[in-house]
Amino acid sequence: MSTSIAFIGGGNMAEAMLAALLREKTSSPNDVTVSDIKAERREYLANKYDVKTTENNREAVEGADLVILAIKPQNLDTVMAELKGSLETEQLVLSIIAGAPISKLERGLGHSHIVRVMPNTPAQVGQGMSVWTVTPSVGDTQKTLVASLLRAMGKEMMVSDEDFIDKATAVSGSGPAYLFLFVESLAAAAENLGFSPQDASELVLQTVLGSNQYLAVSGKTPAELRHAVTSPGGTTAAAISVFEKGRFSNLVKDAVAAAYQRARELGK
Repeated sequence: MSTSIAFIGGGNMAEAMLAALLREKTSSPNDVTVSDIKAERREYLANKYDVKTTENNREAVEGADLVILAIKPQNLDTVMAELKGSLETEQLVLSIIAGAPISKLERGLGHSHIVRVMPNTPAQVGQGMSVWTVTPSVGDTQKTLVASLLRAMGKEMMVSDEDFIDKATAVSGSGPAYLFLFVESLAAAAENLGFSPQDASELVLQTVLGSNQYLAVSGKTPAELRHAVTSPGGTTAAAISVFEKGRFSNLVKDAVAAAYQRARELGK
């Protein structure tokens, strides 16, 4: 049975979820409505995915089994005011809005069936990591629906304590940016050695992709693989020594802690 879904907001993450649920046949185009304030965005989504679009949020959620809030945080209060009183008791609301706690959603929407999700950008290529939690009123059937949708975008992890959503924000939510920064820095280092920008990019990207795949299938921990590559007195050991002198591991911990603290601040 197809699931009727309403997207409030049609940005990049919403499109990633839309593409995934259509690809996995969680829903069909005829059962999806996307509401967005930008006419050009509505036209693009309608043409590419053959879904219904509207600029009216209340119209979008009418009759939907699942309502996905994919708007910018600064627009949340306005959207909640628009939707309050229009949601049926059993409709499930799924929020991917960073920094918006469940308590705020419950109050603003006057609704209790809520899921809060922290996805990440690799979901756009089906390799995402989504961490989620639910209110007590969300039943097993609805939980199964959410898990199915999120698995269509990659992997999912359900947590019972909402605080782990903020913790996941600091690890998997912001994590891609940490990796991108390292890749950017490693490519710059390659250019500094004399490689062209194109060659430096190819060297680094394939190294990262290959290492990721190797780690995924090796059955070994990152530490085991690192030690296997690091011969005493060798080139890798020389580089690792510099990382250690710069407190690389502690720096990563401090950065993640800062992101977690900021996530908690945004949720107040």
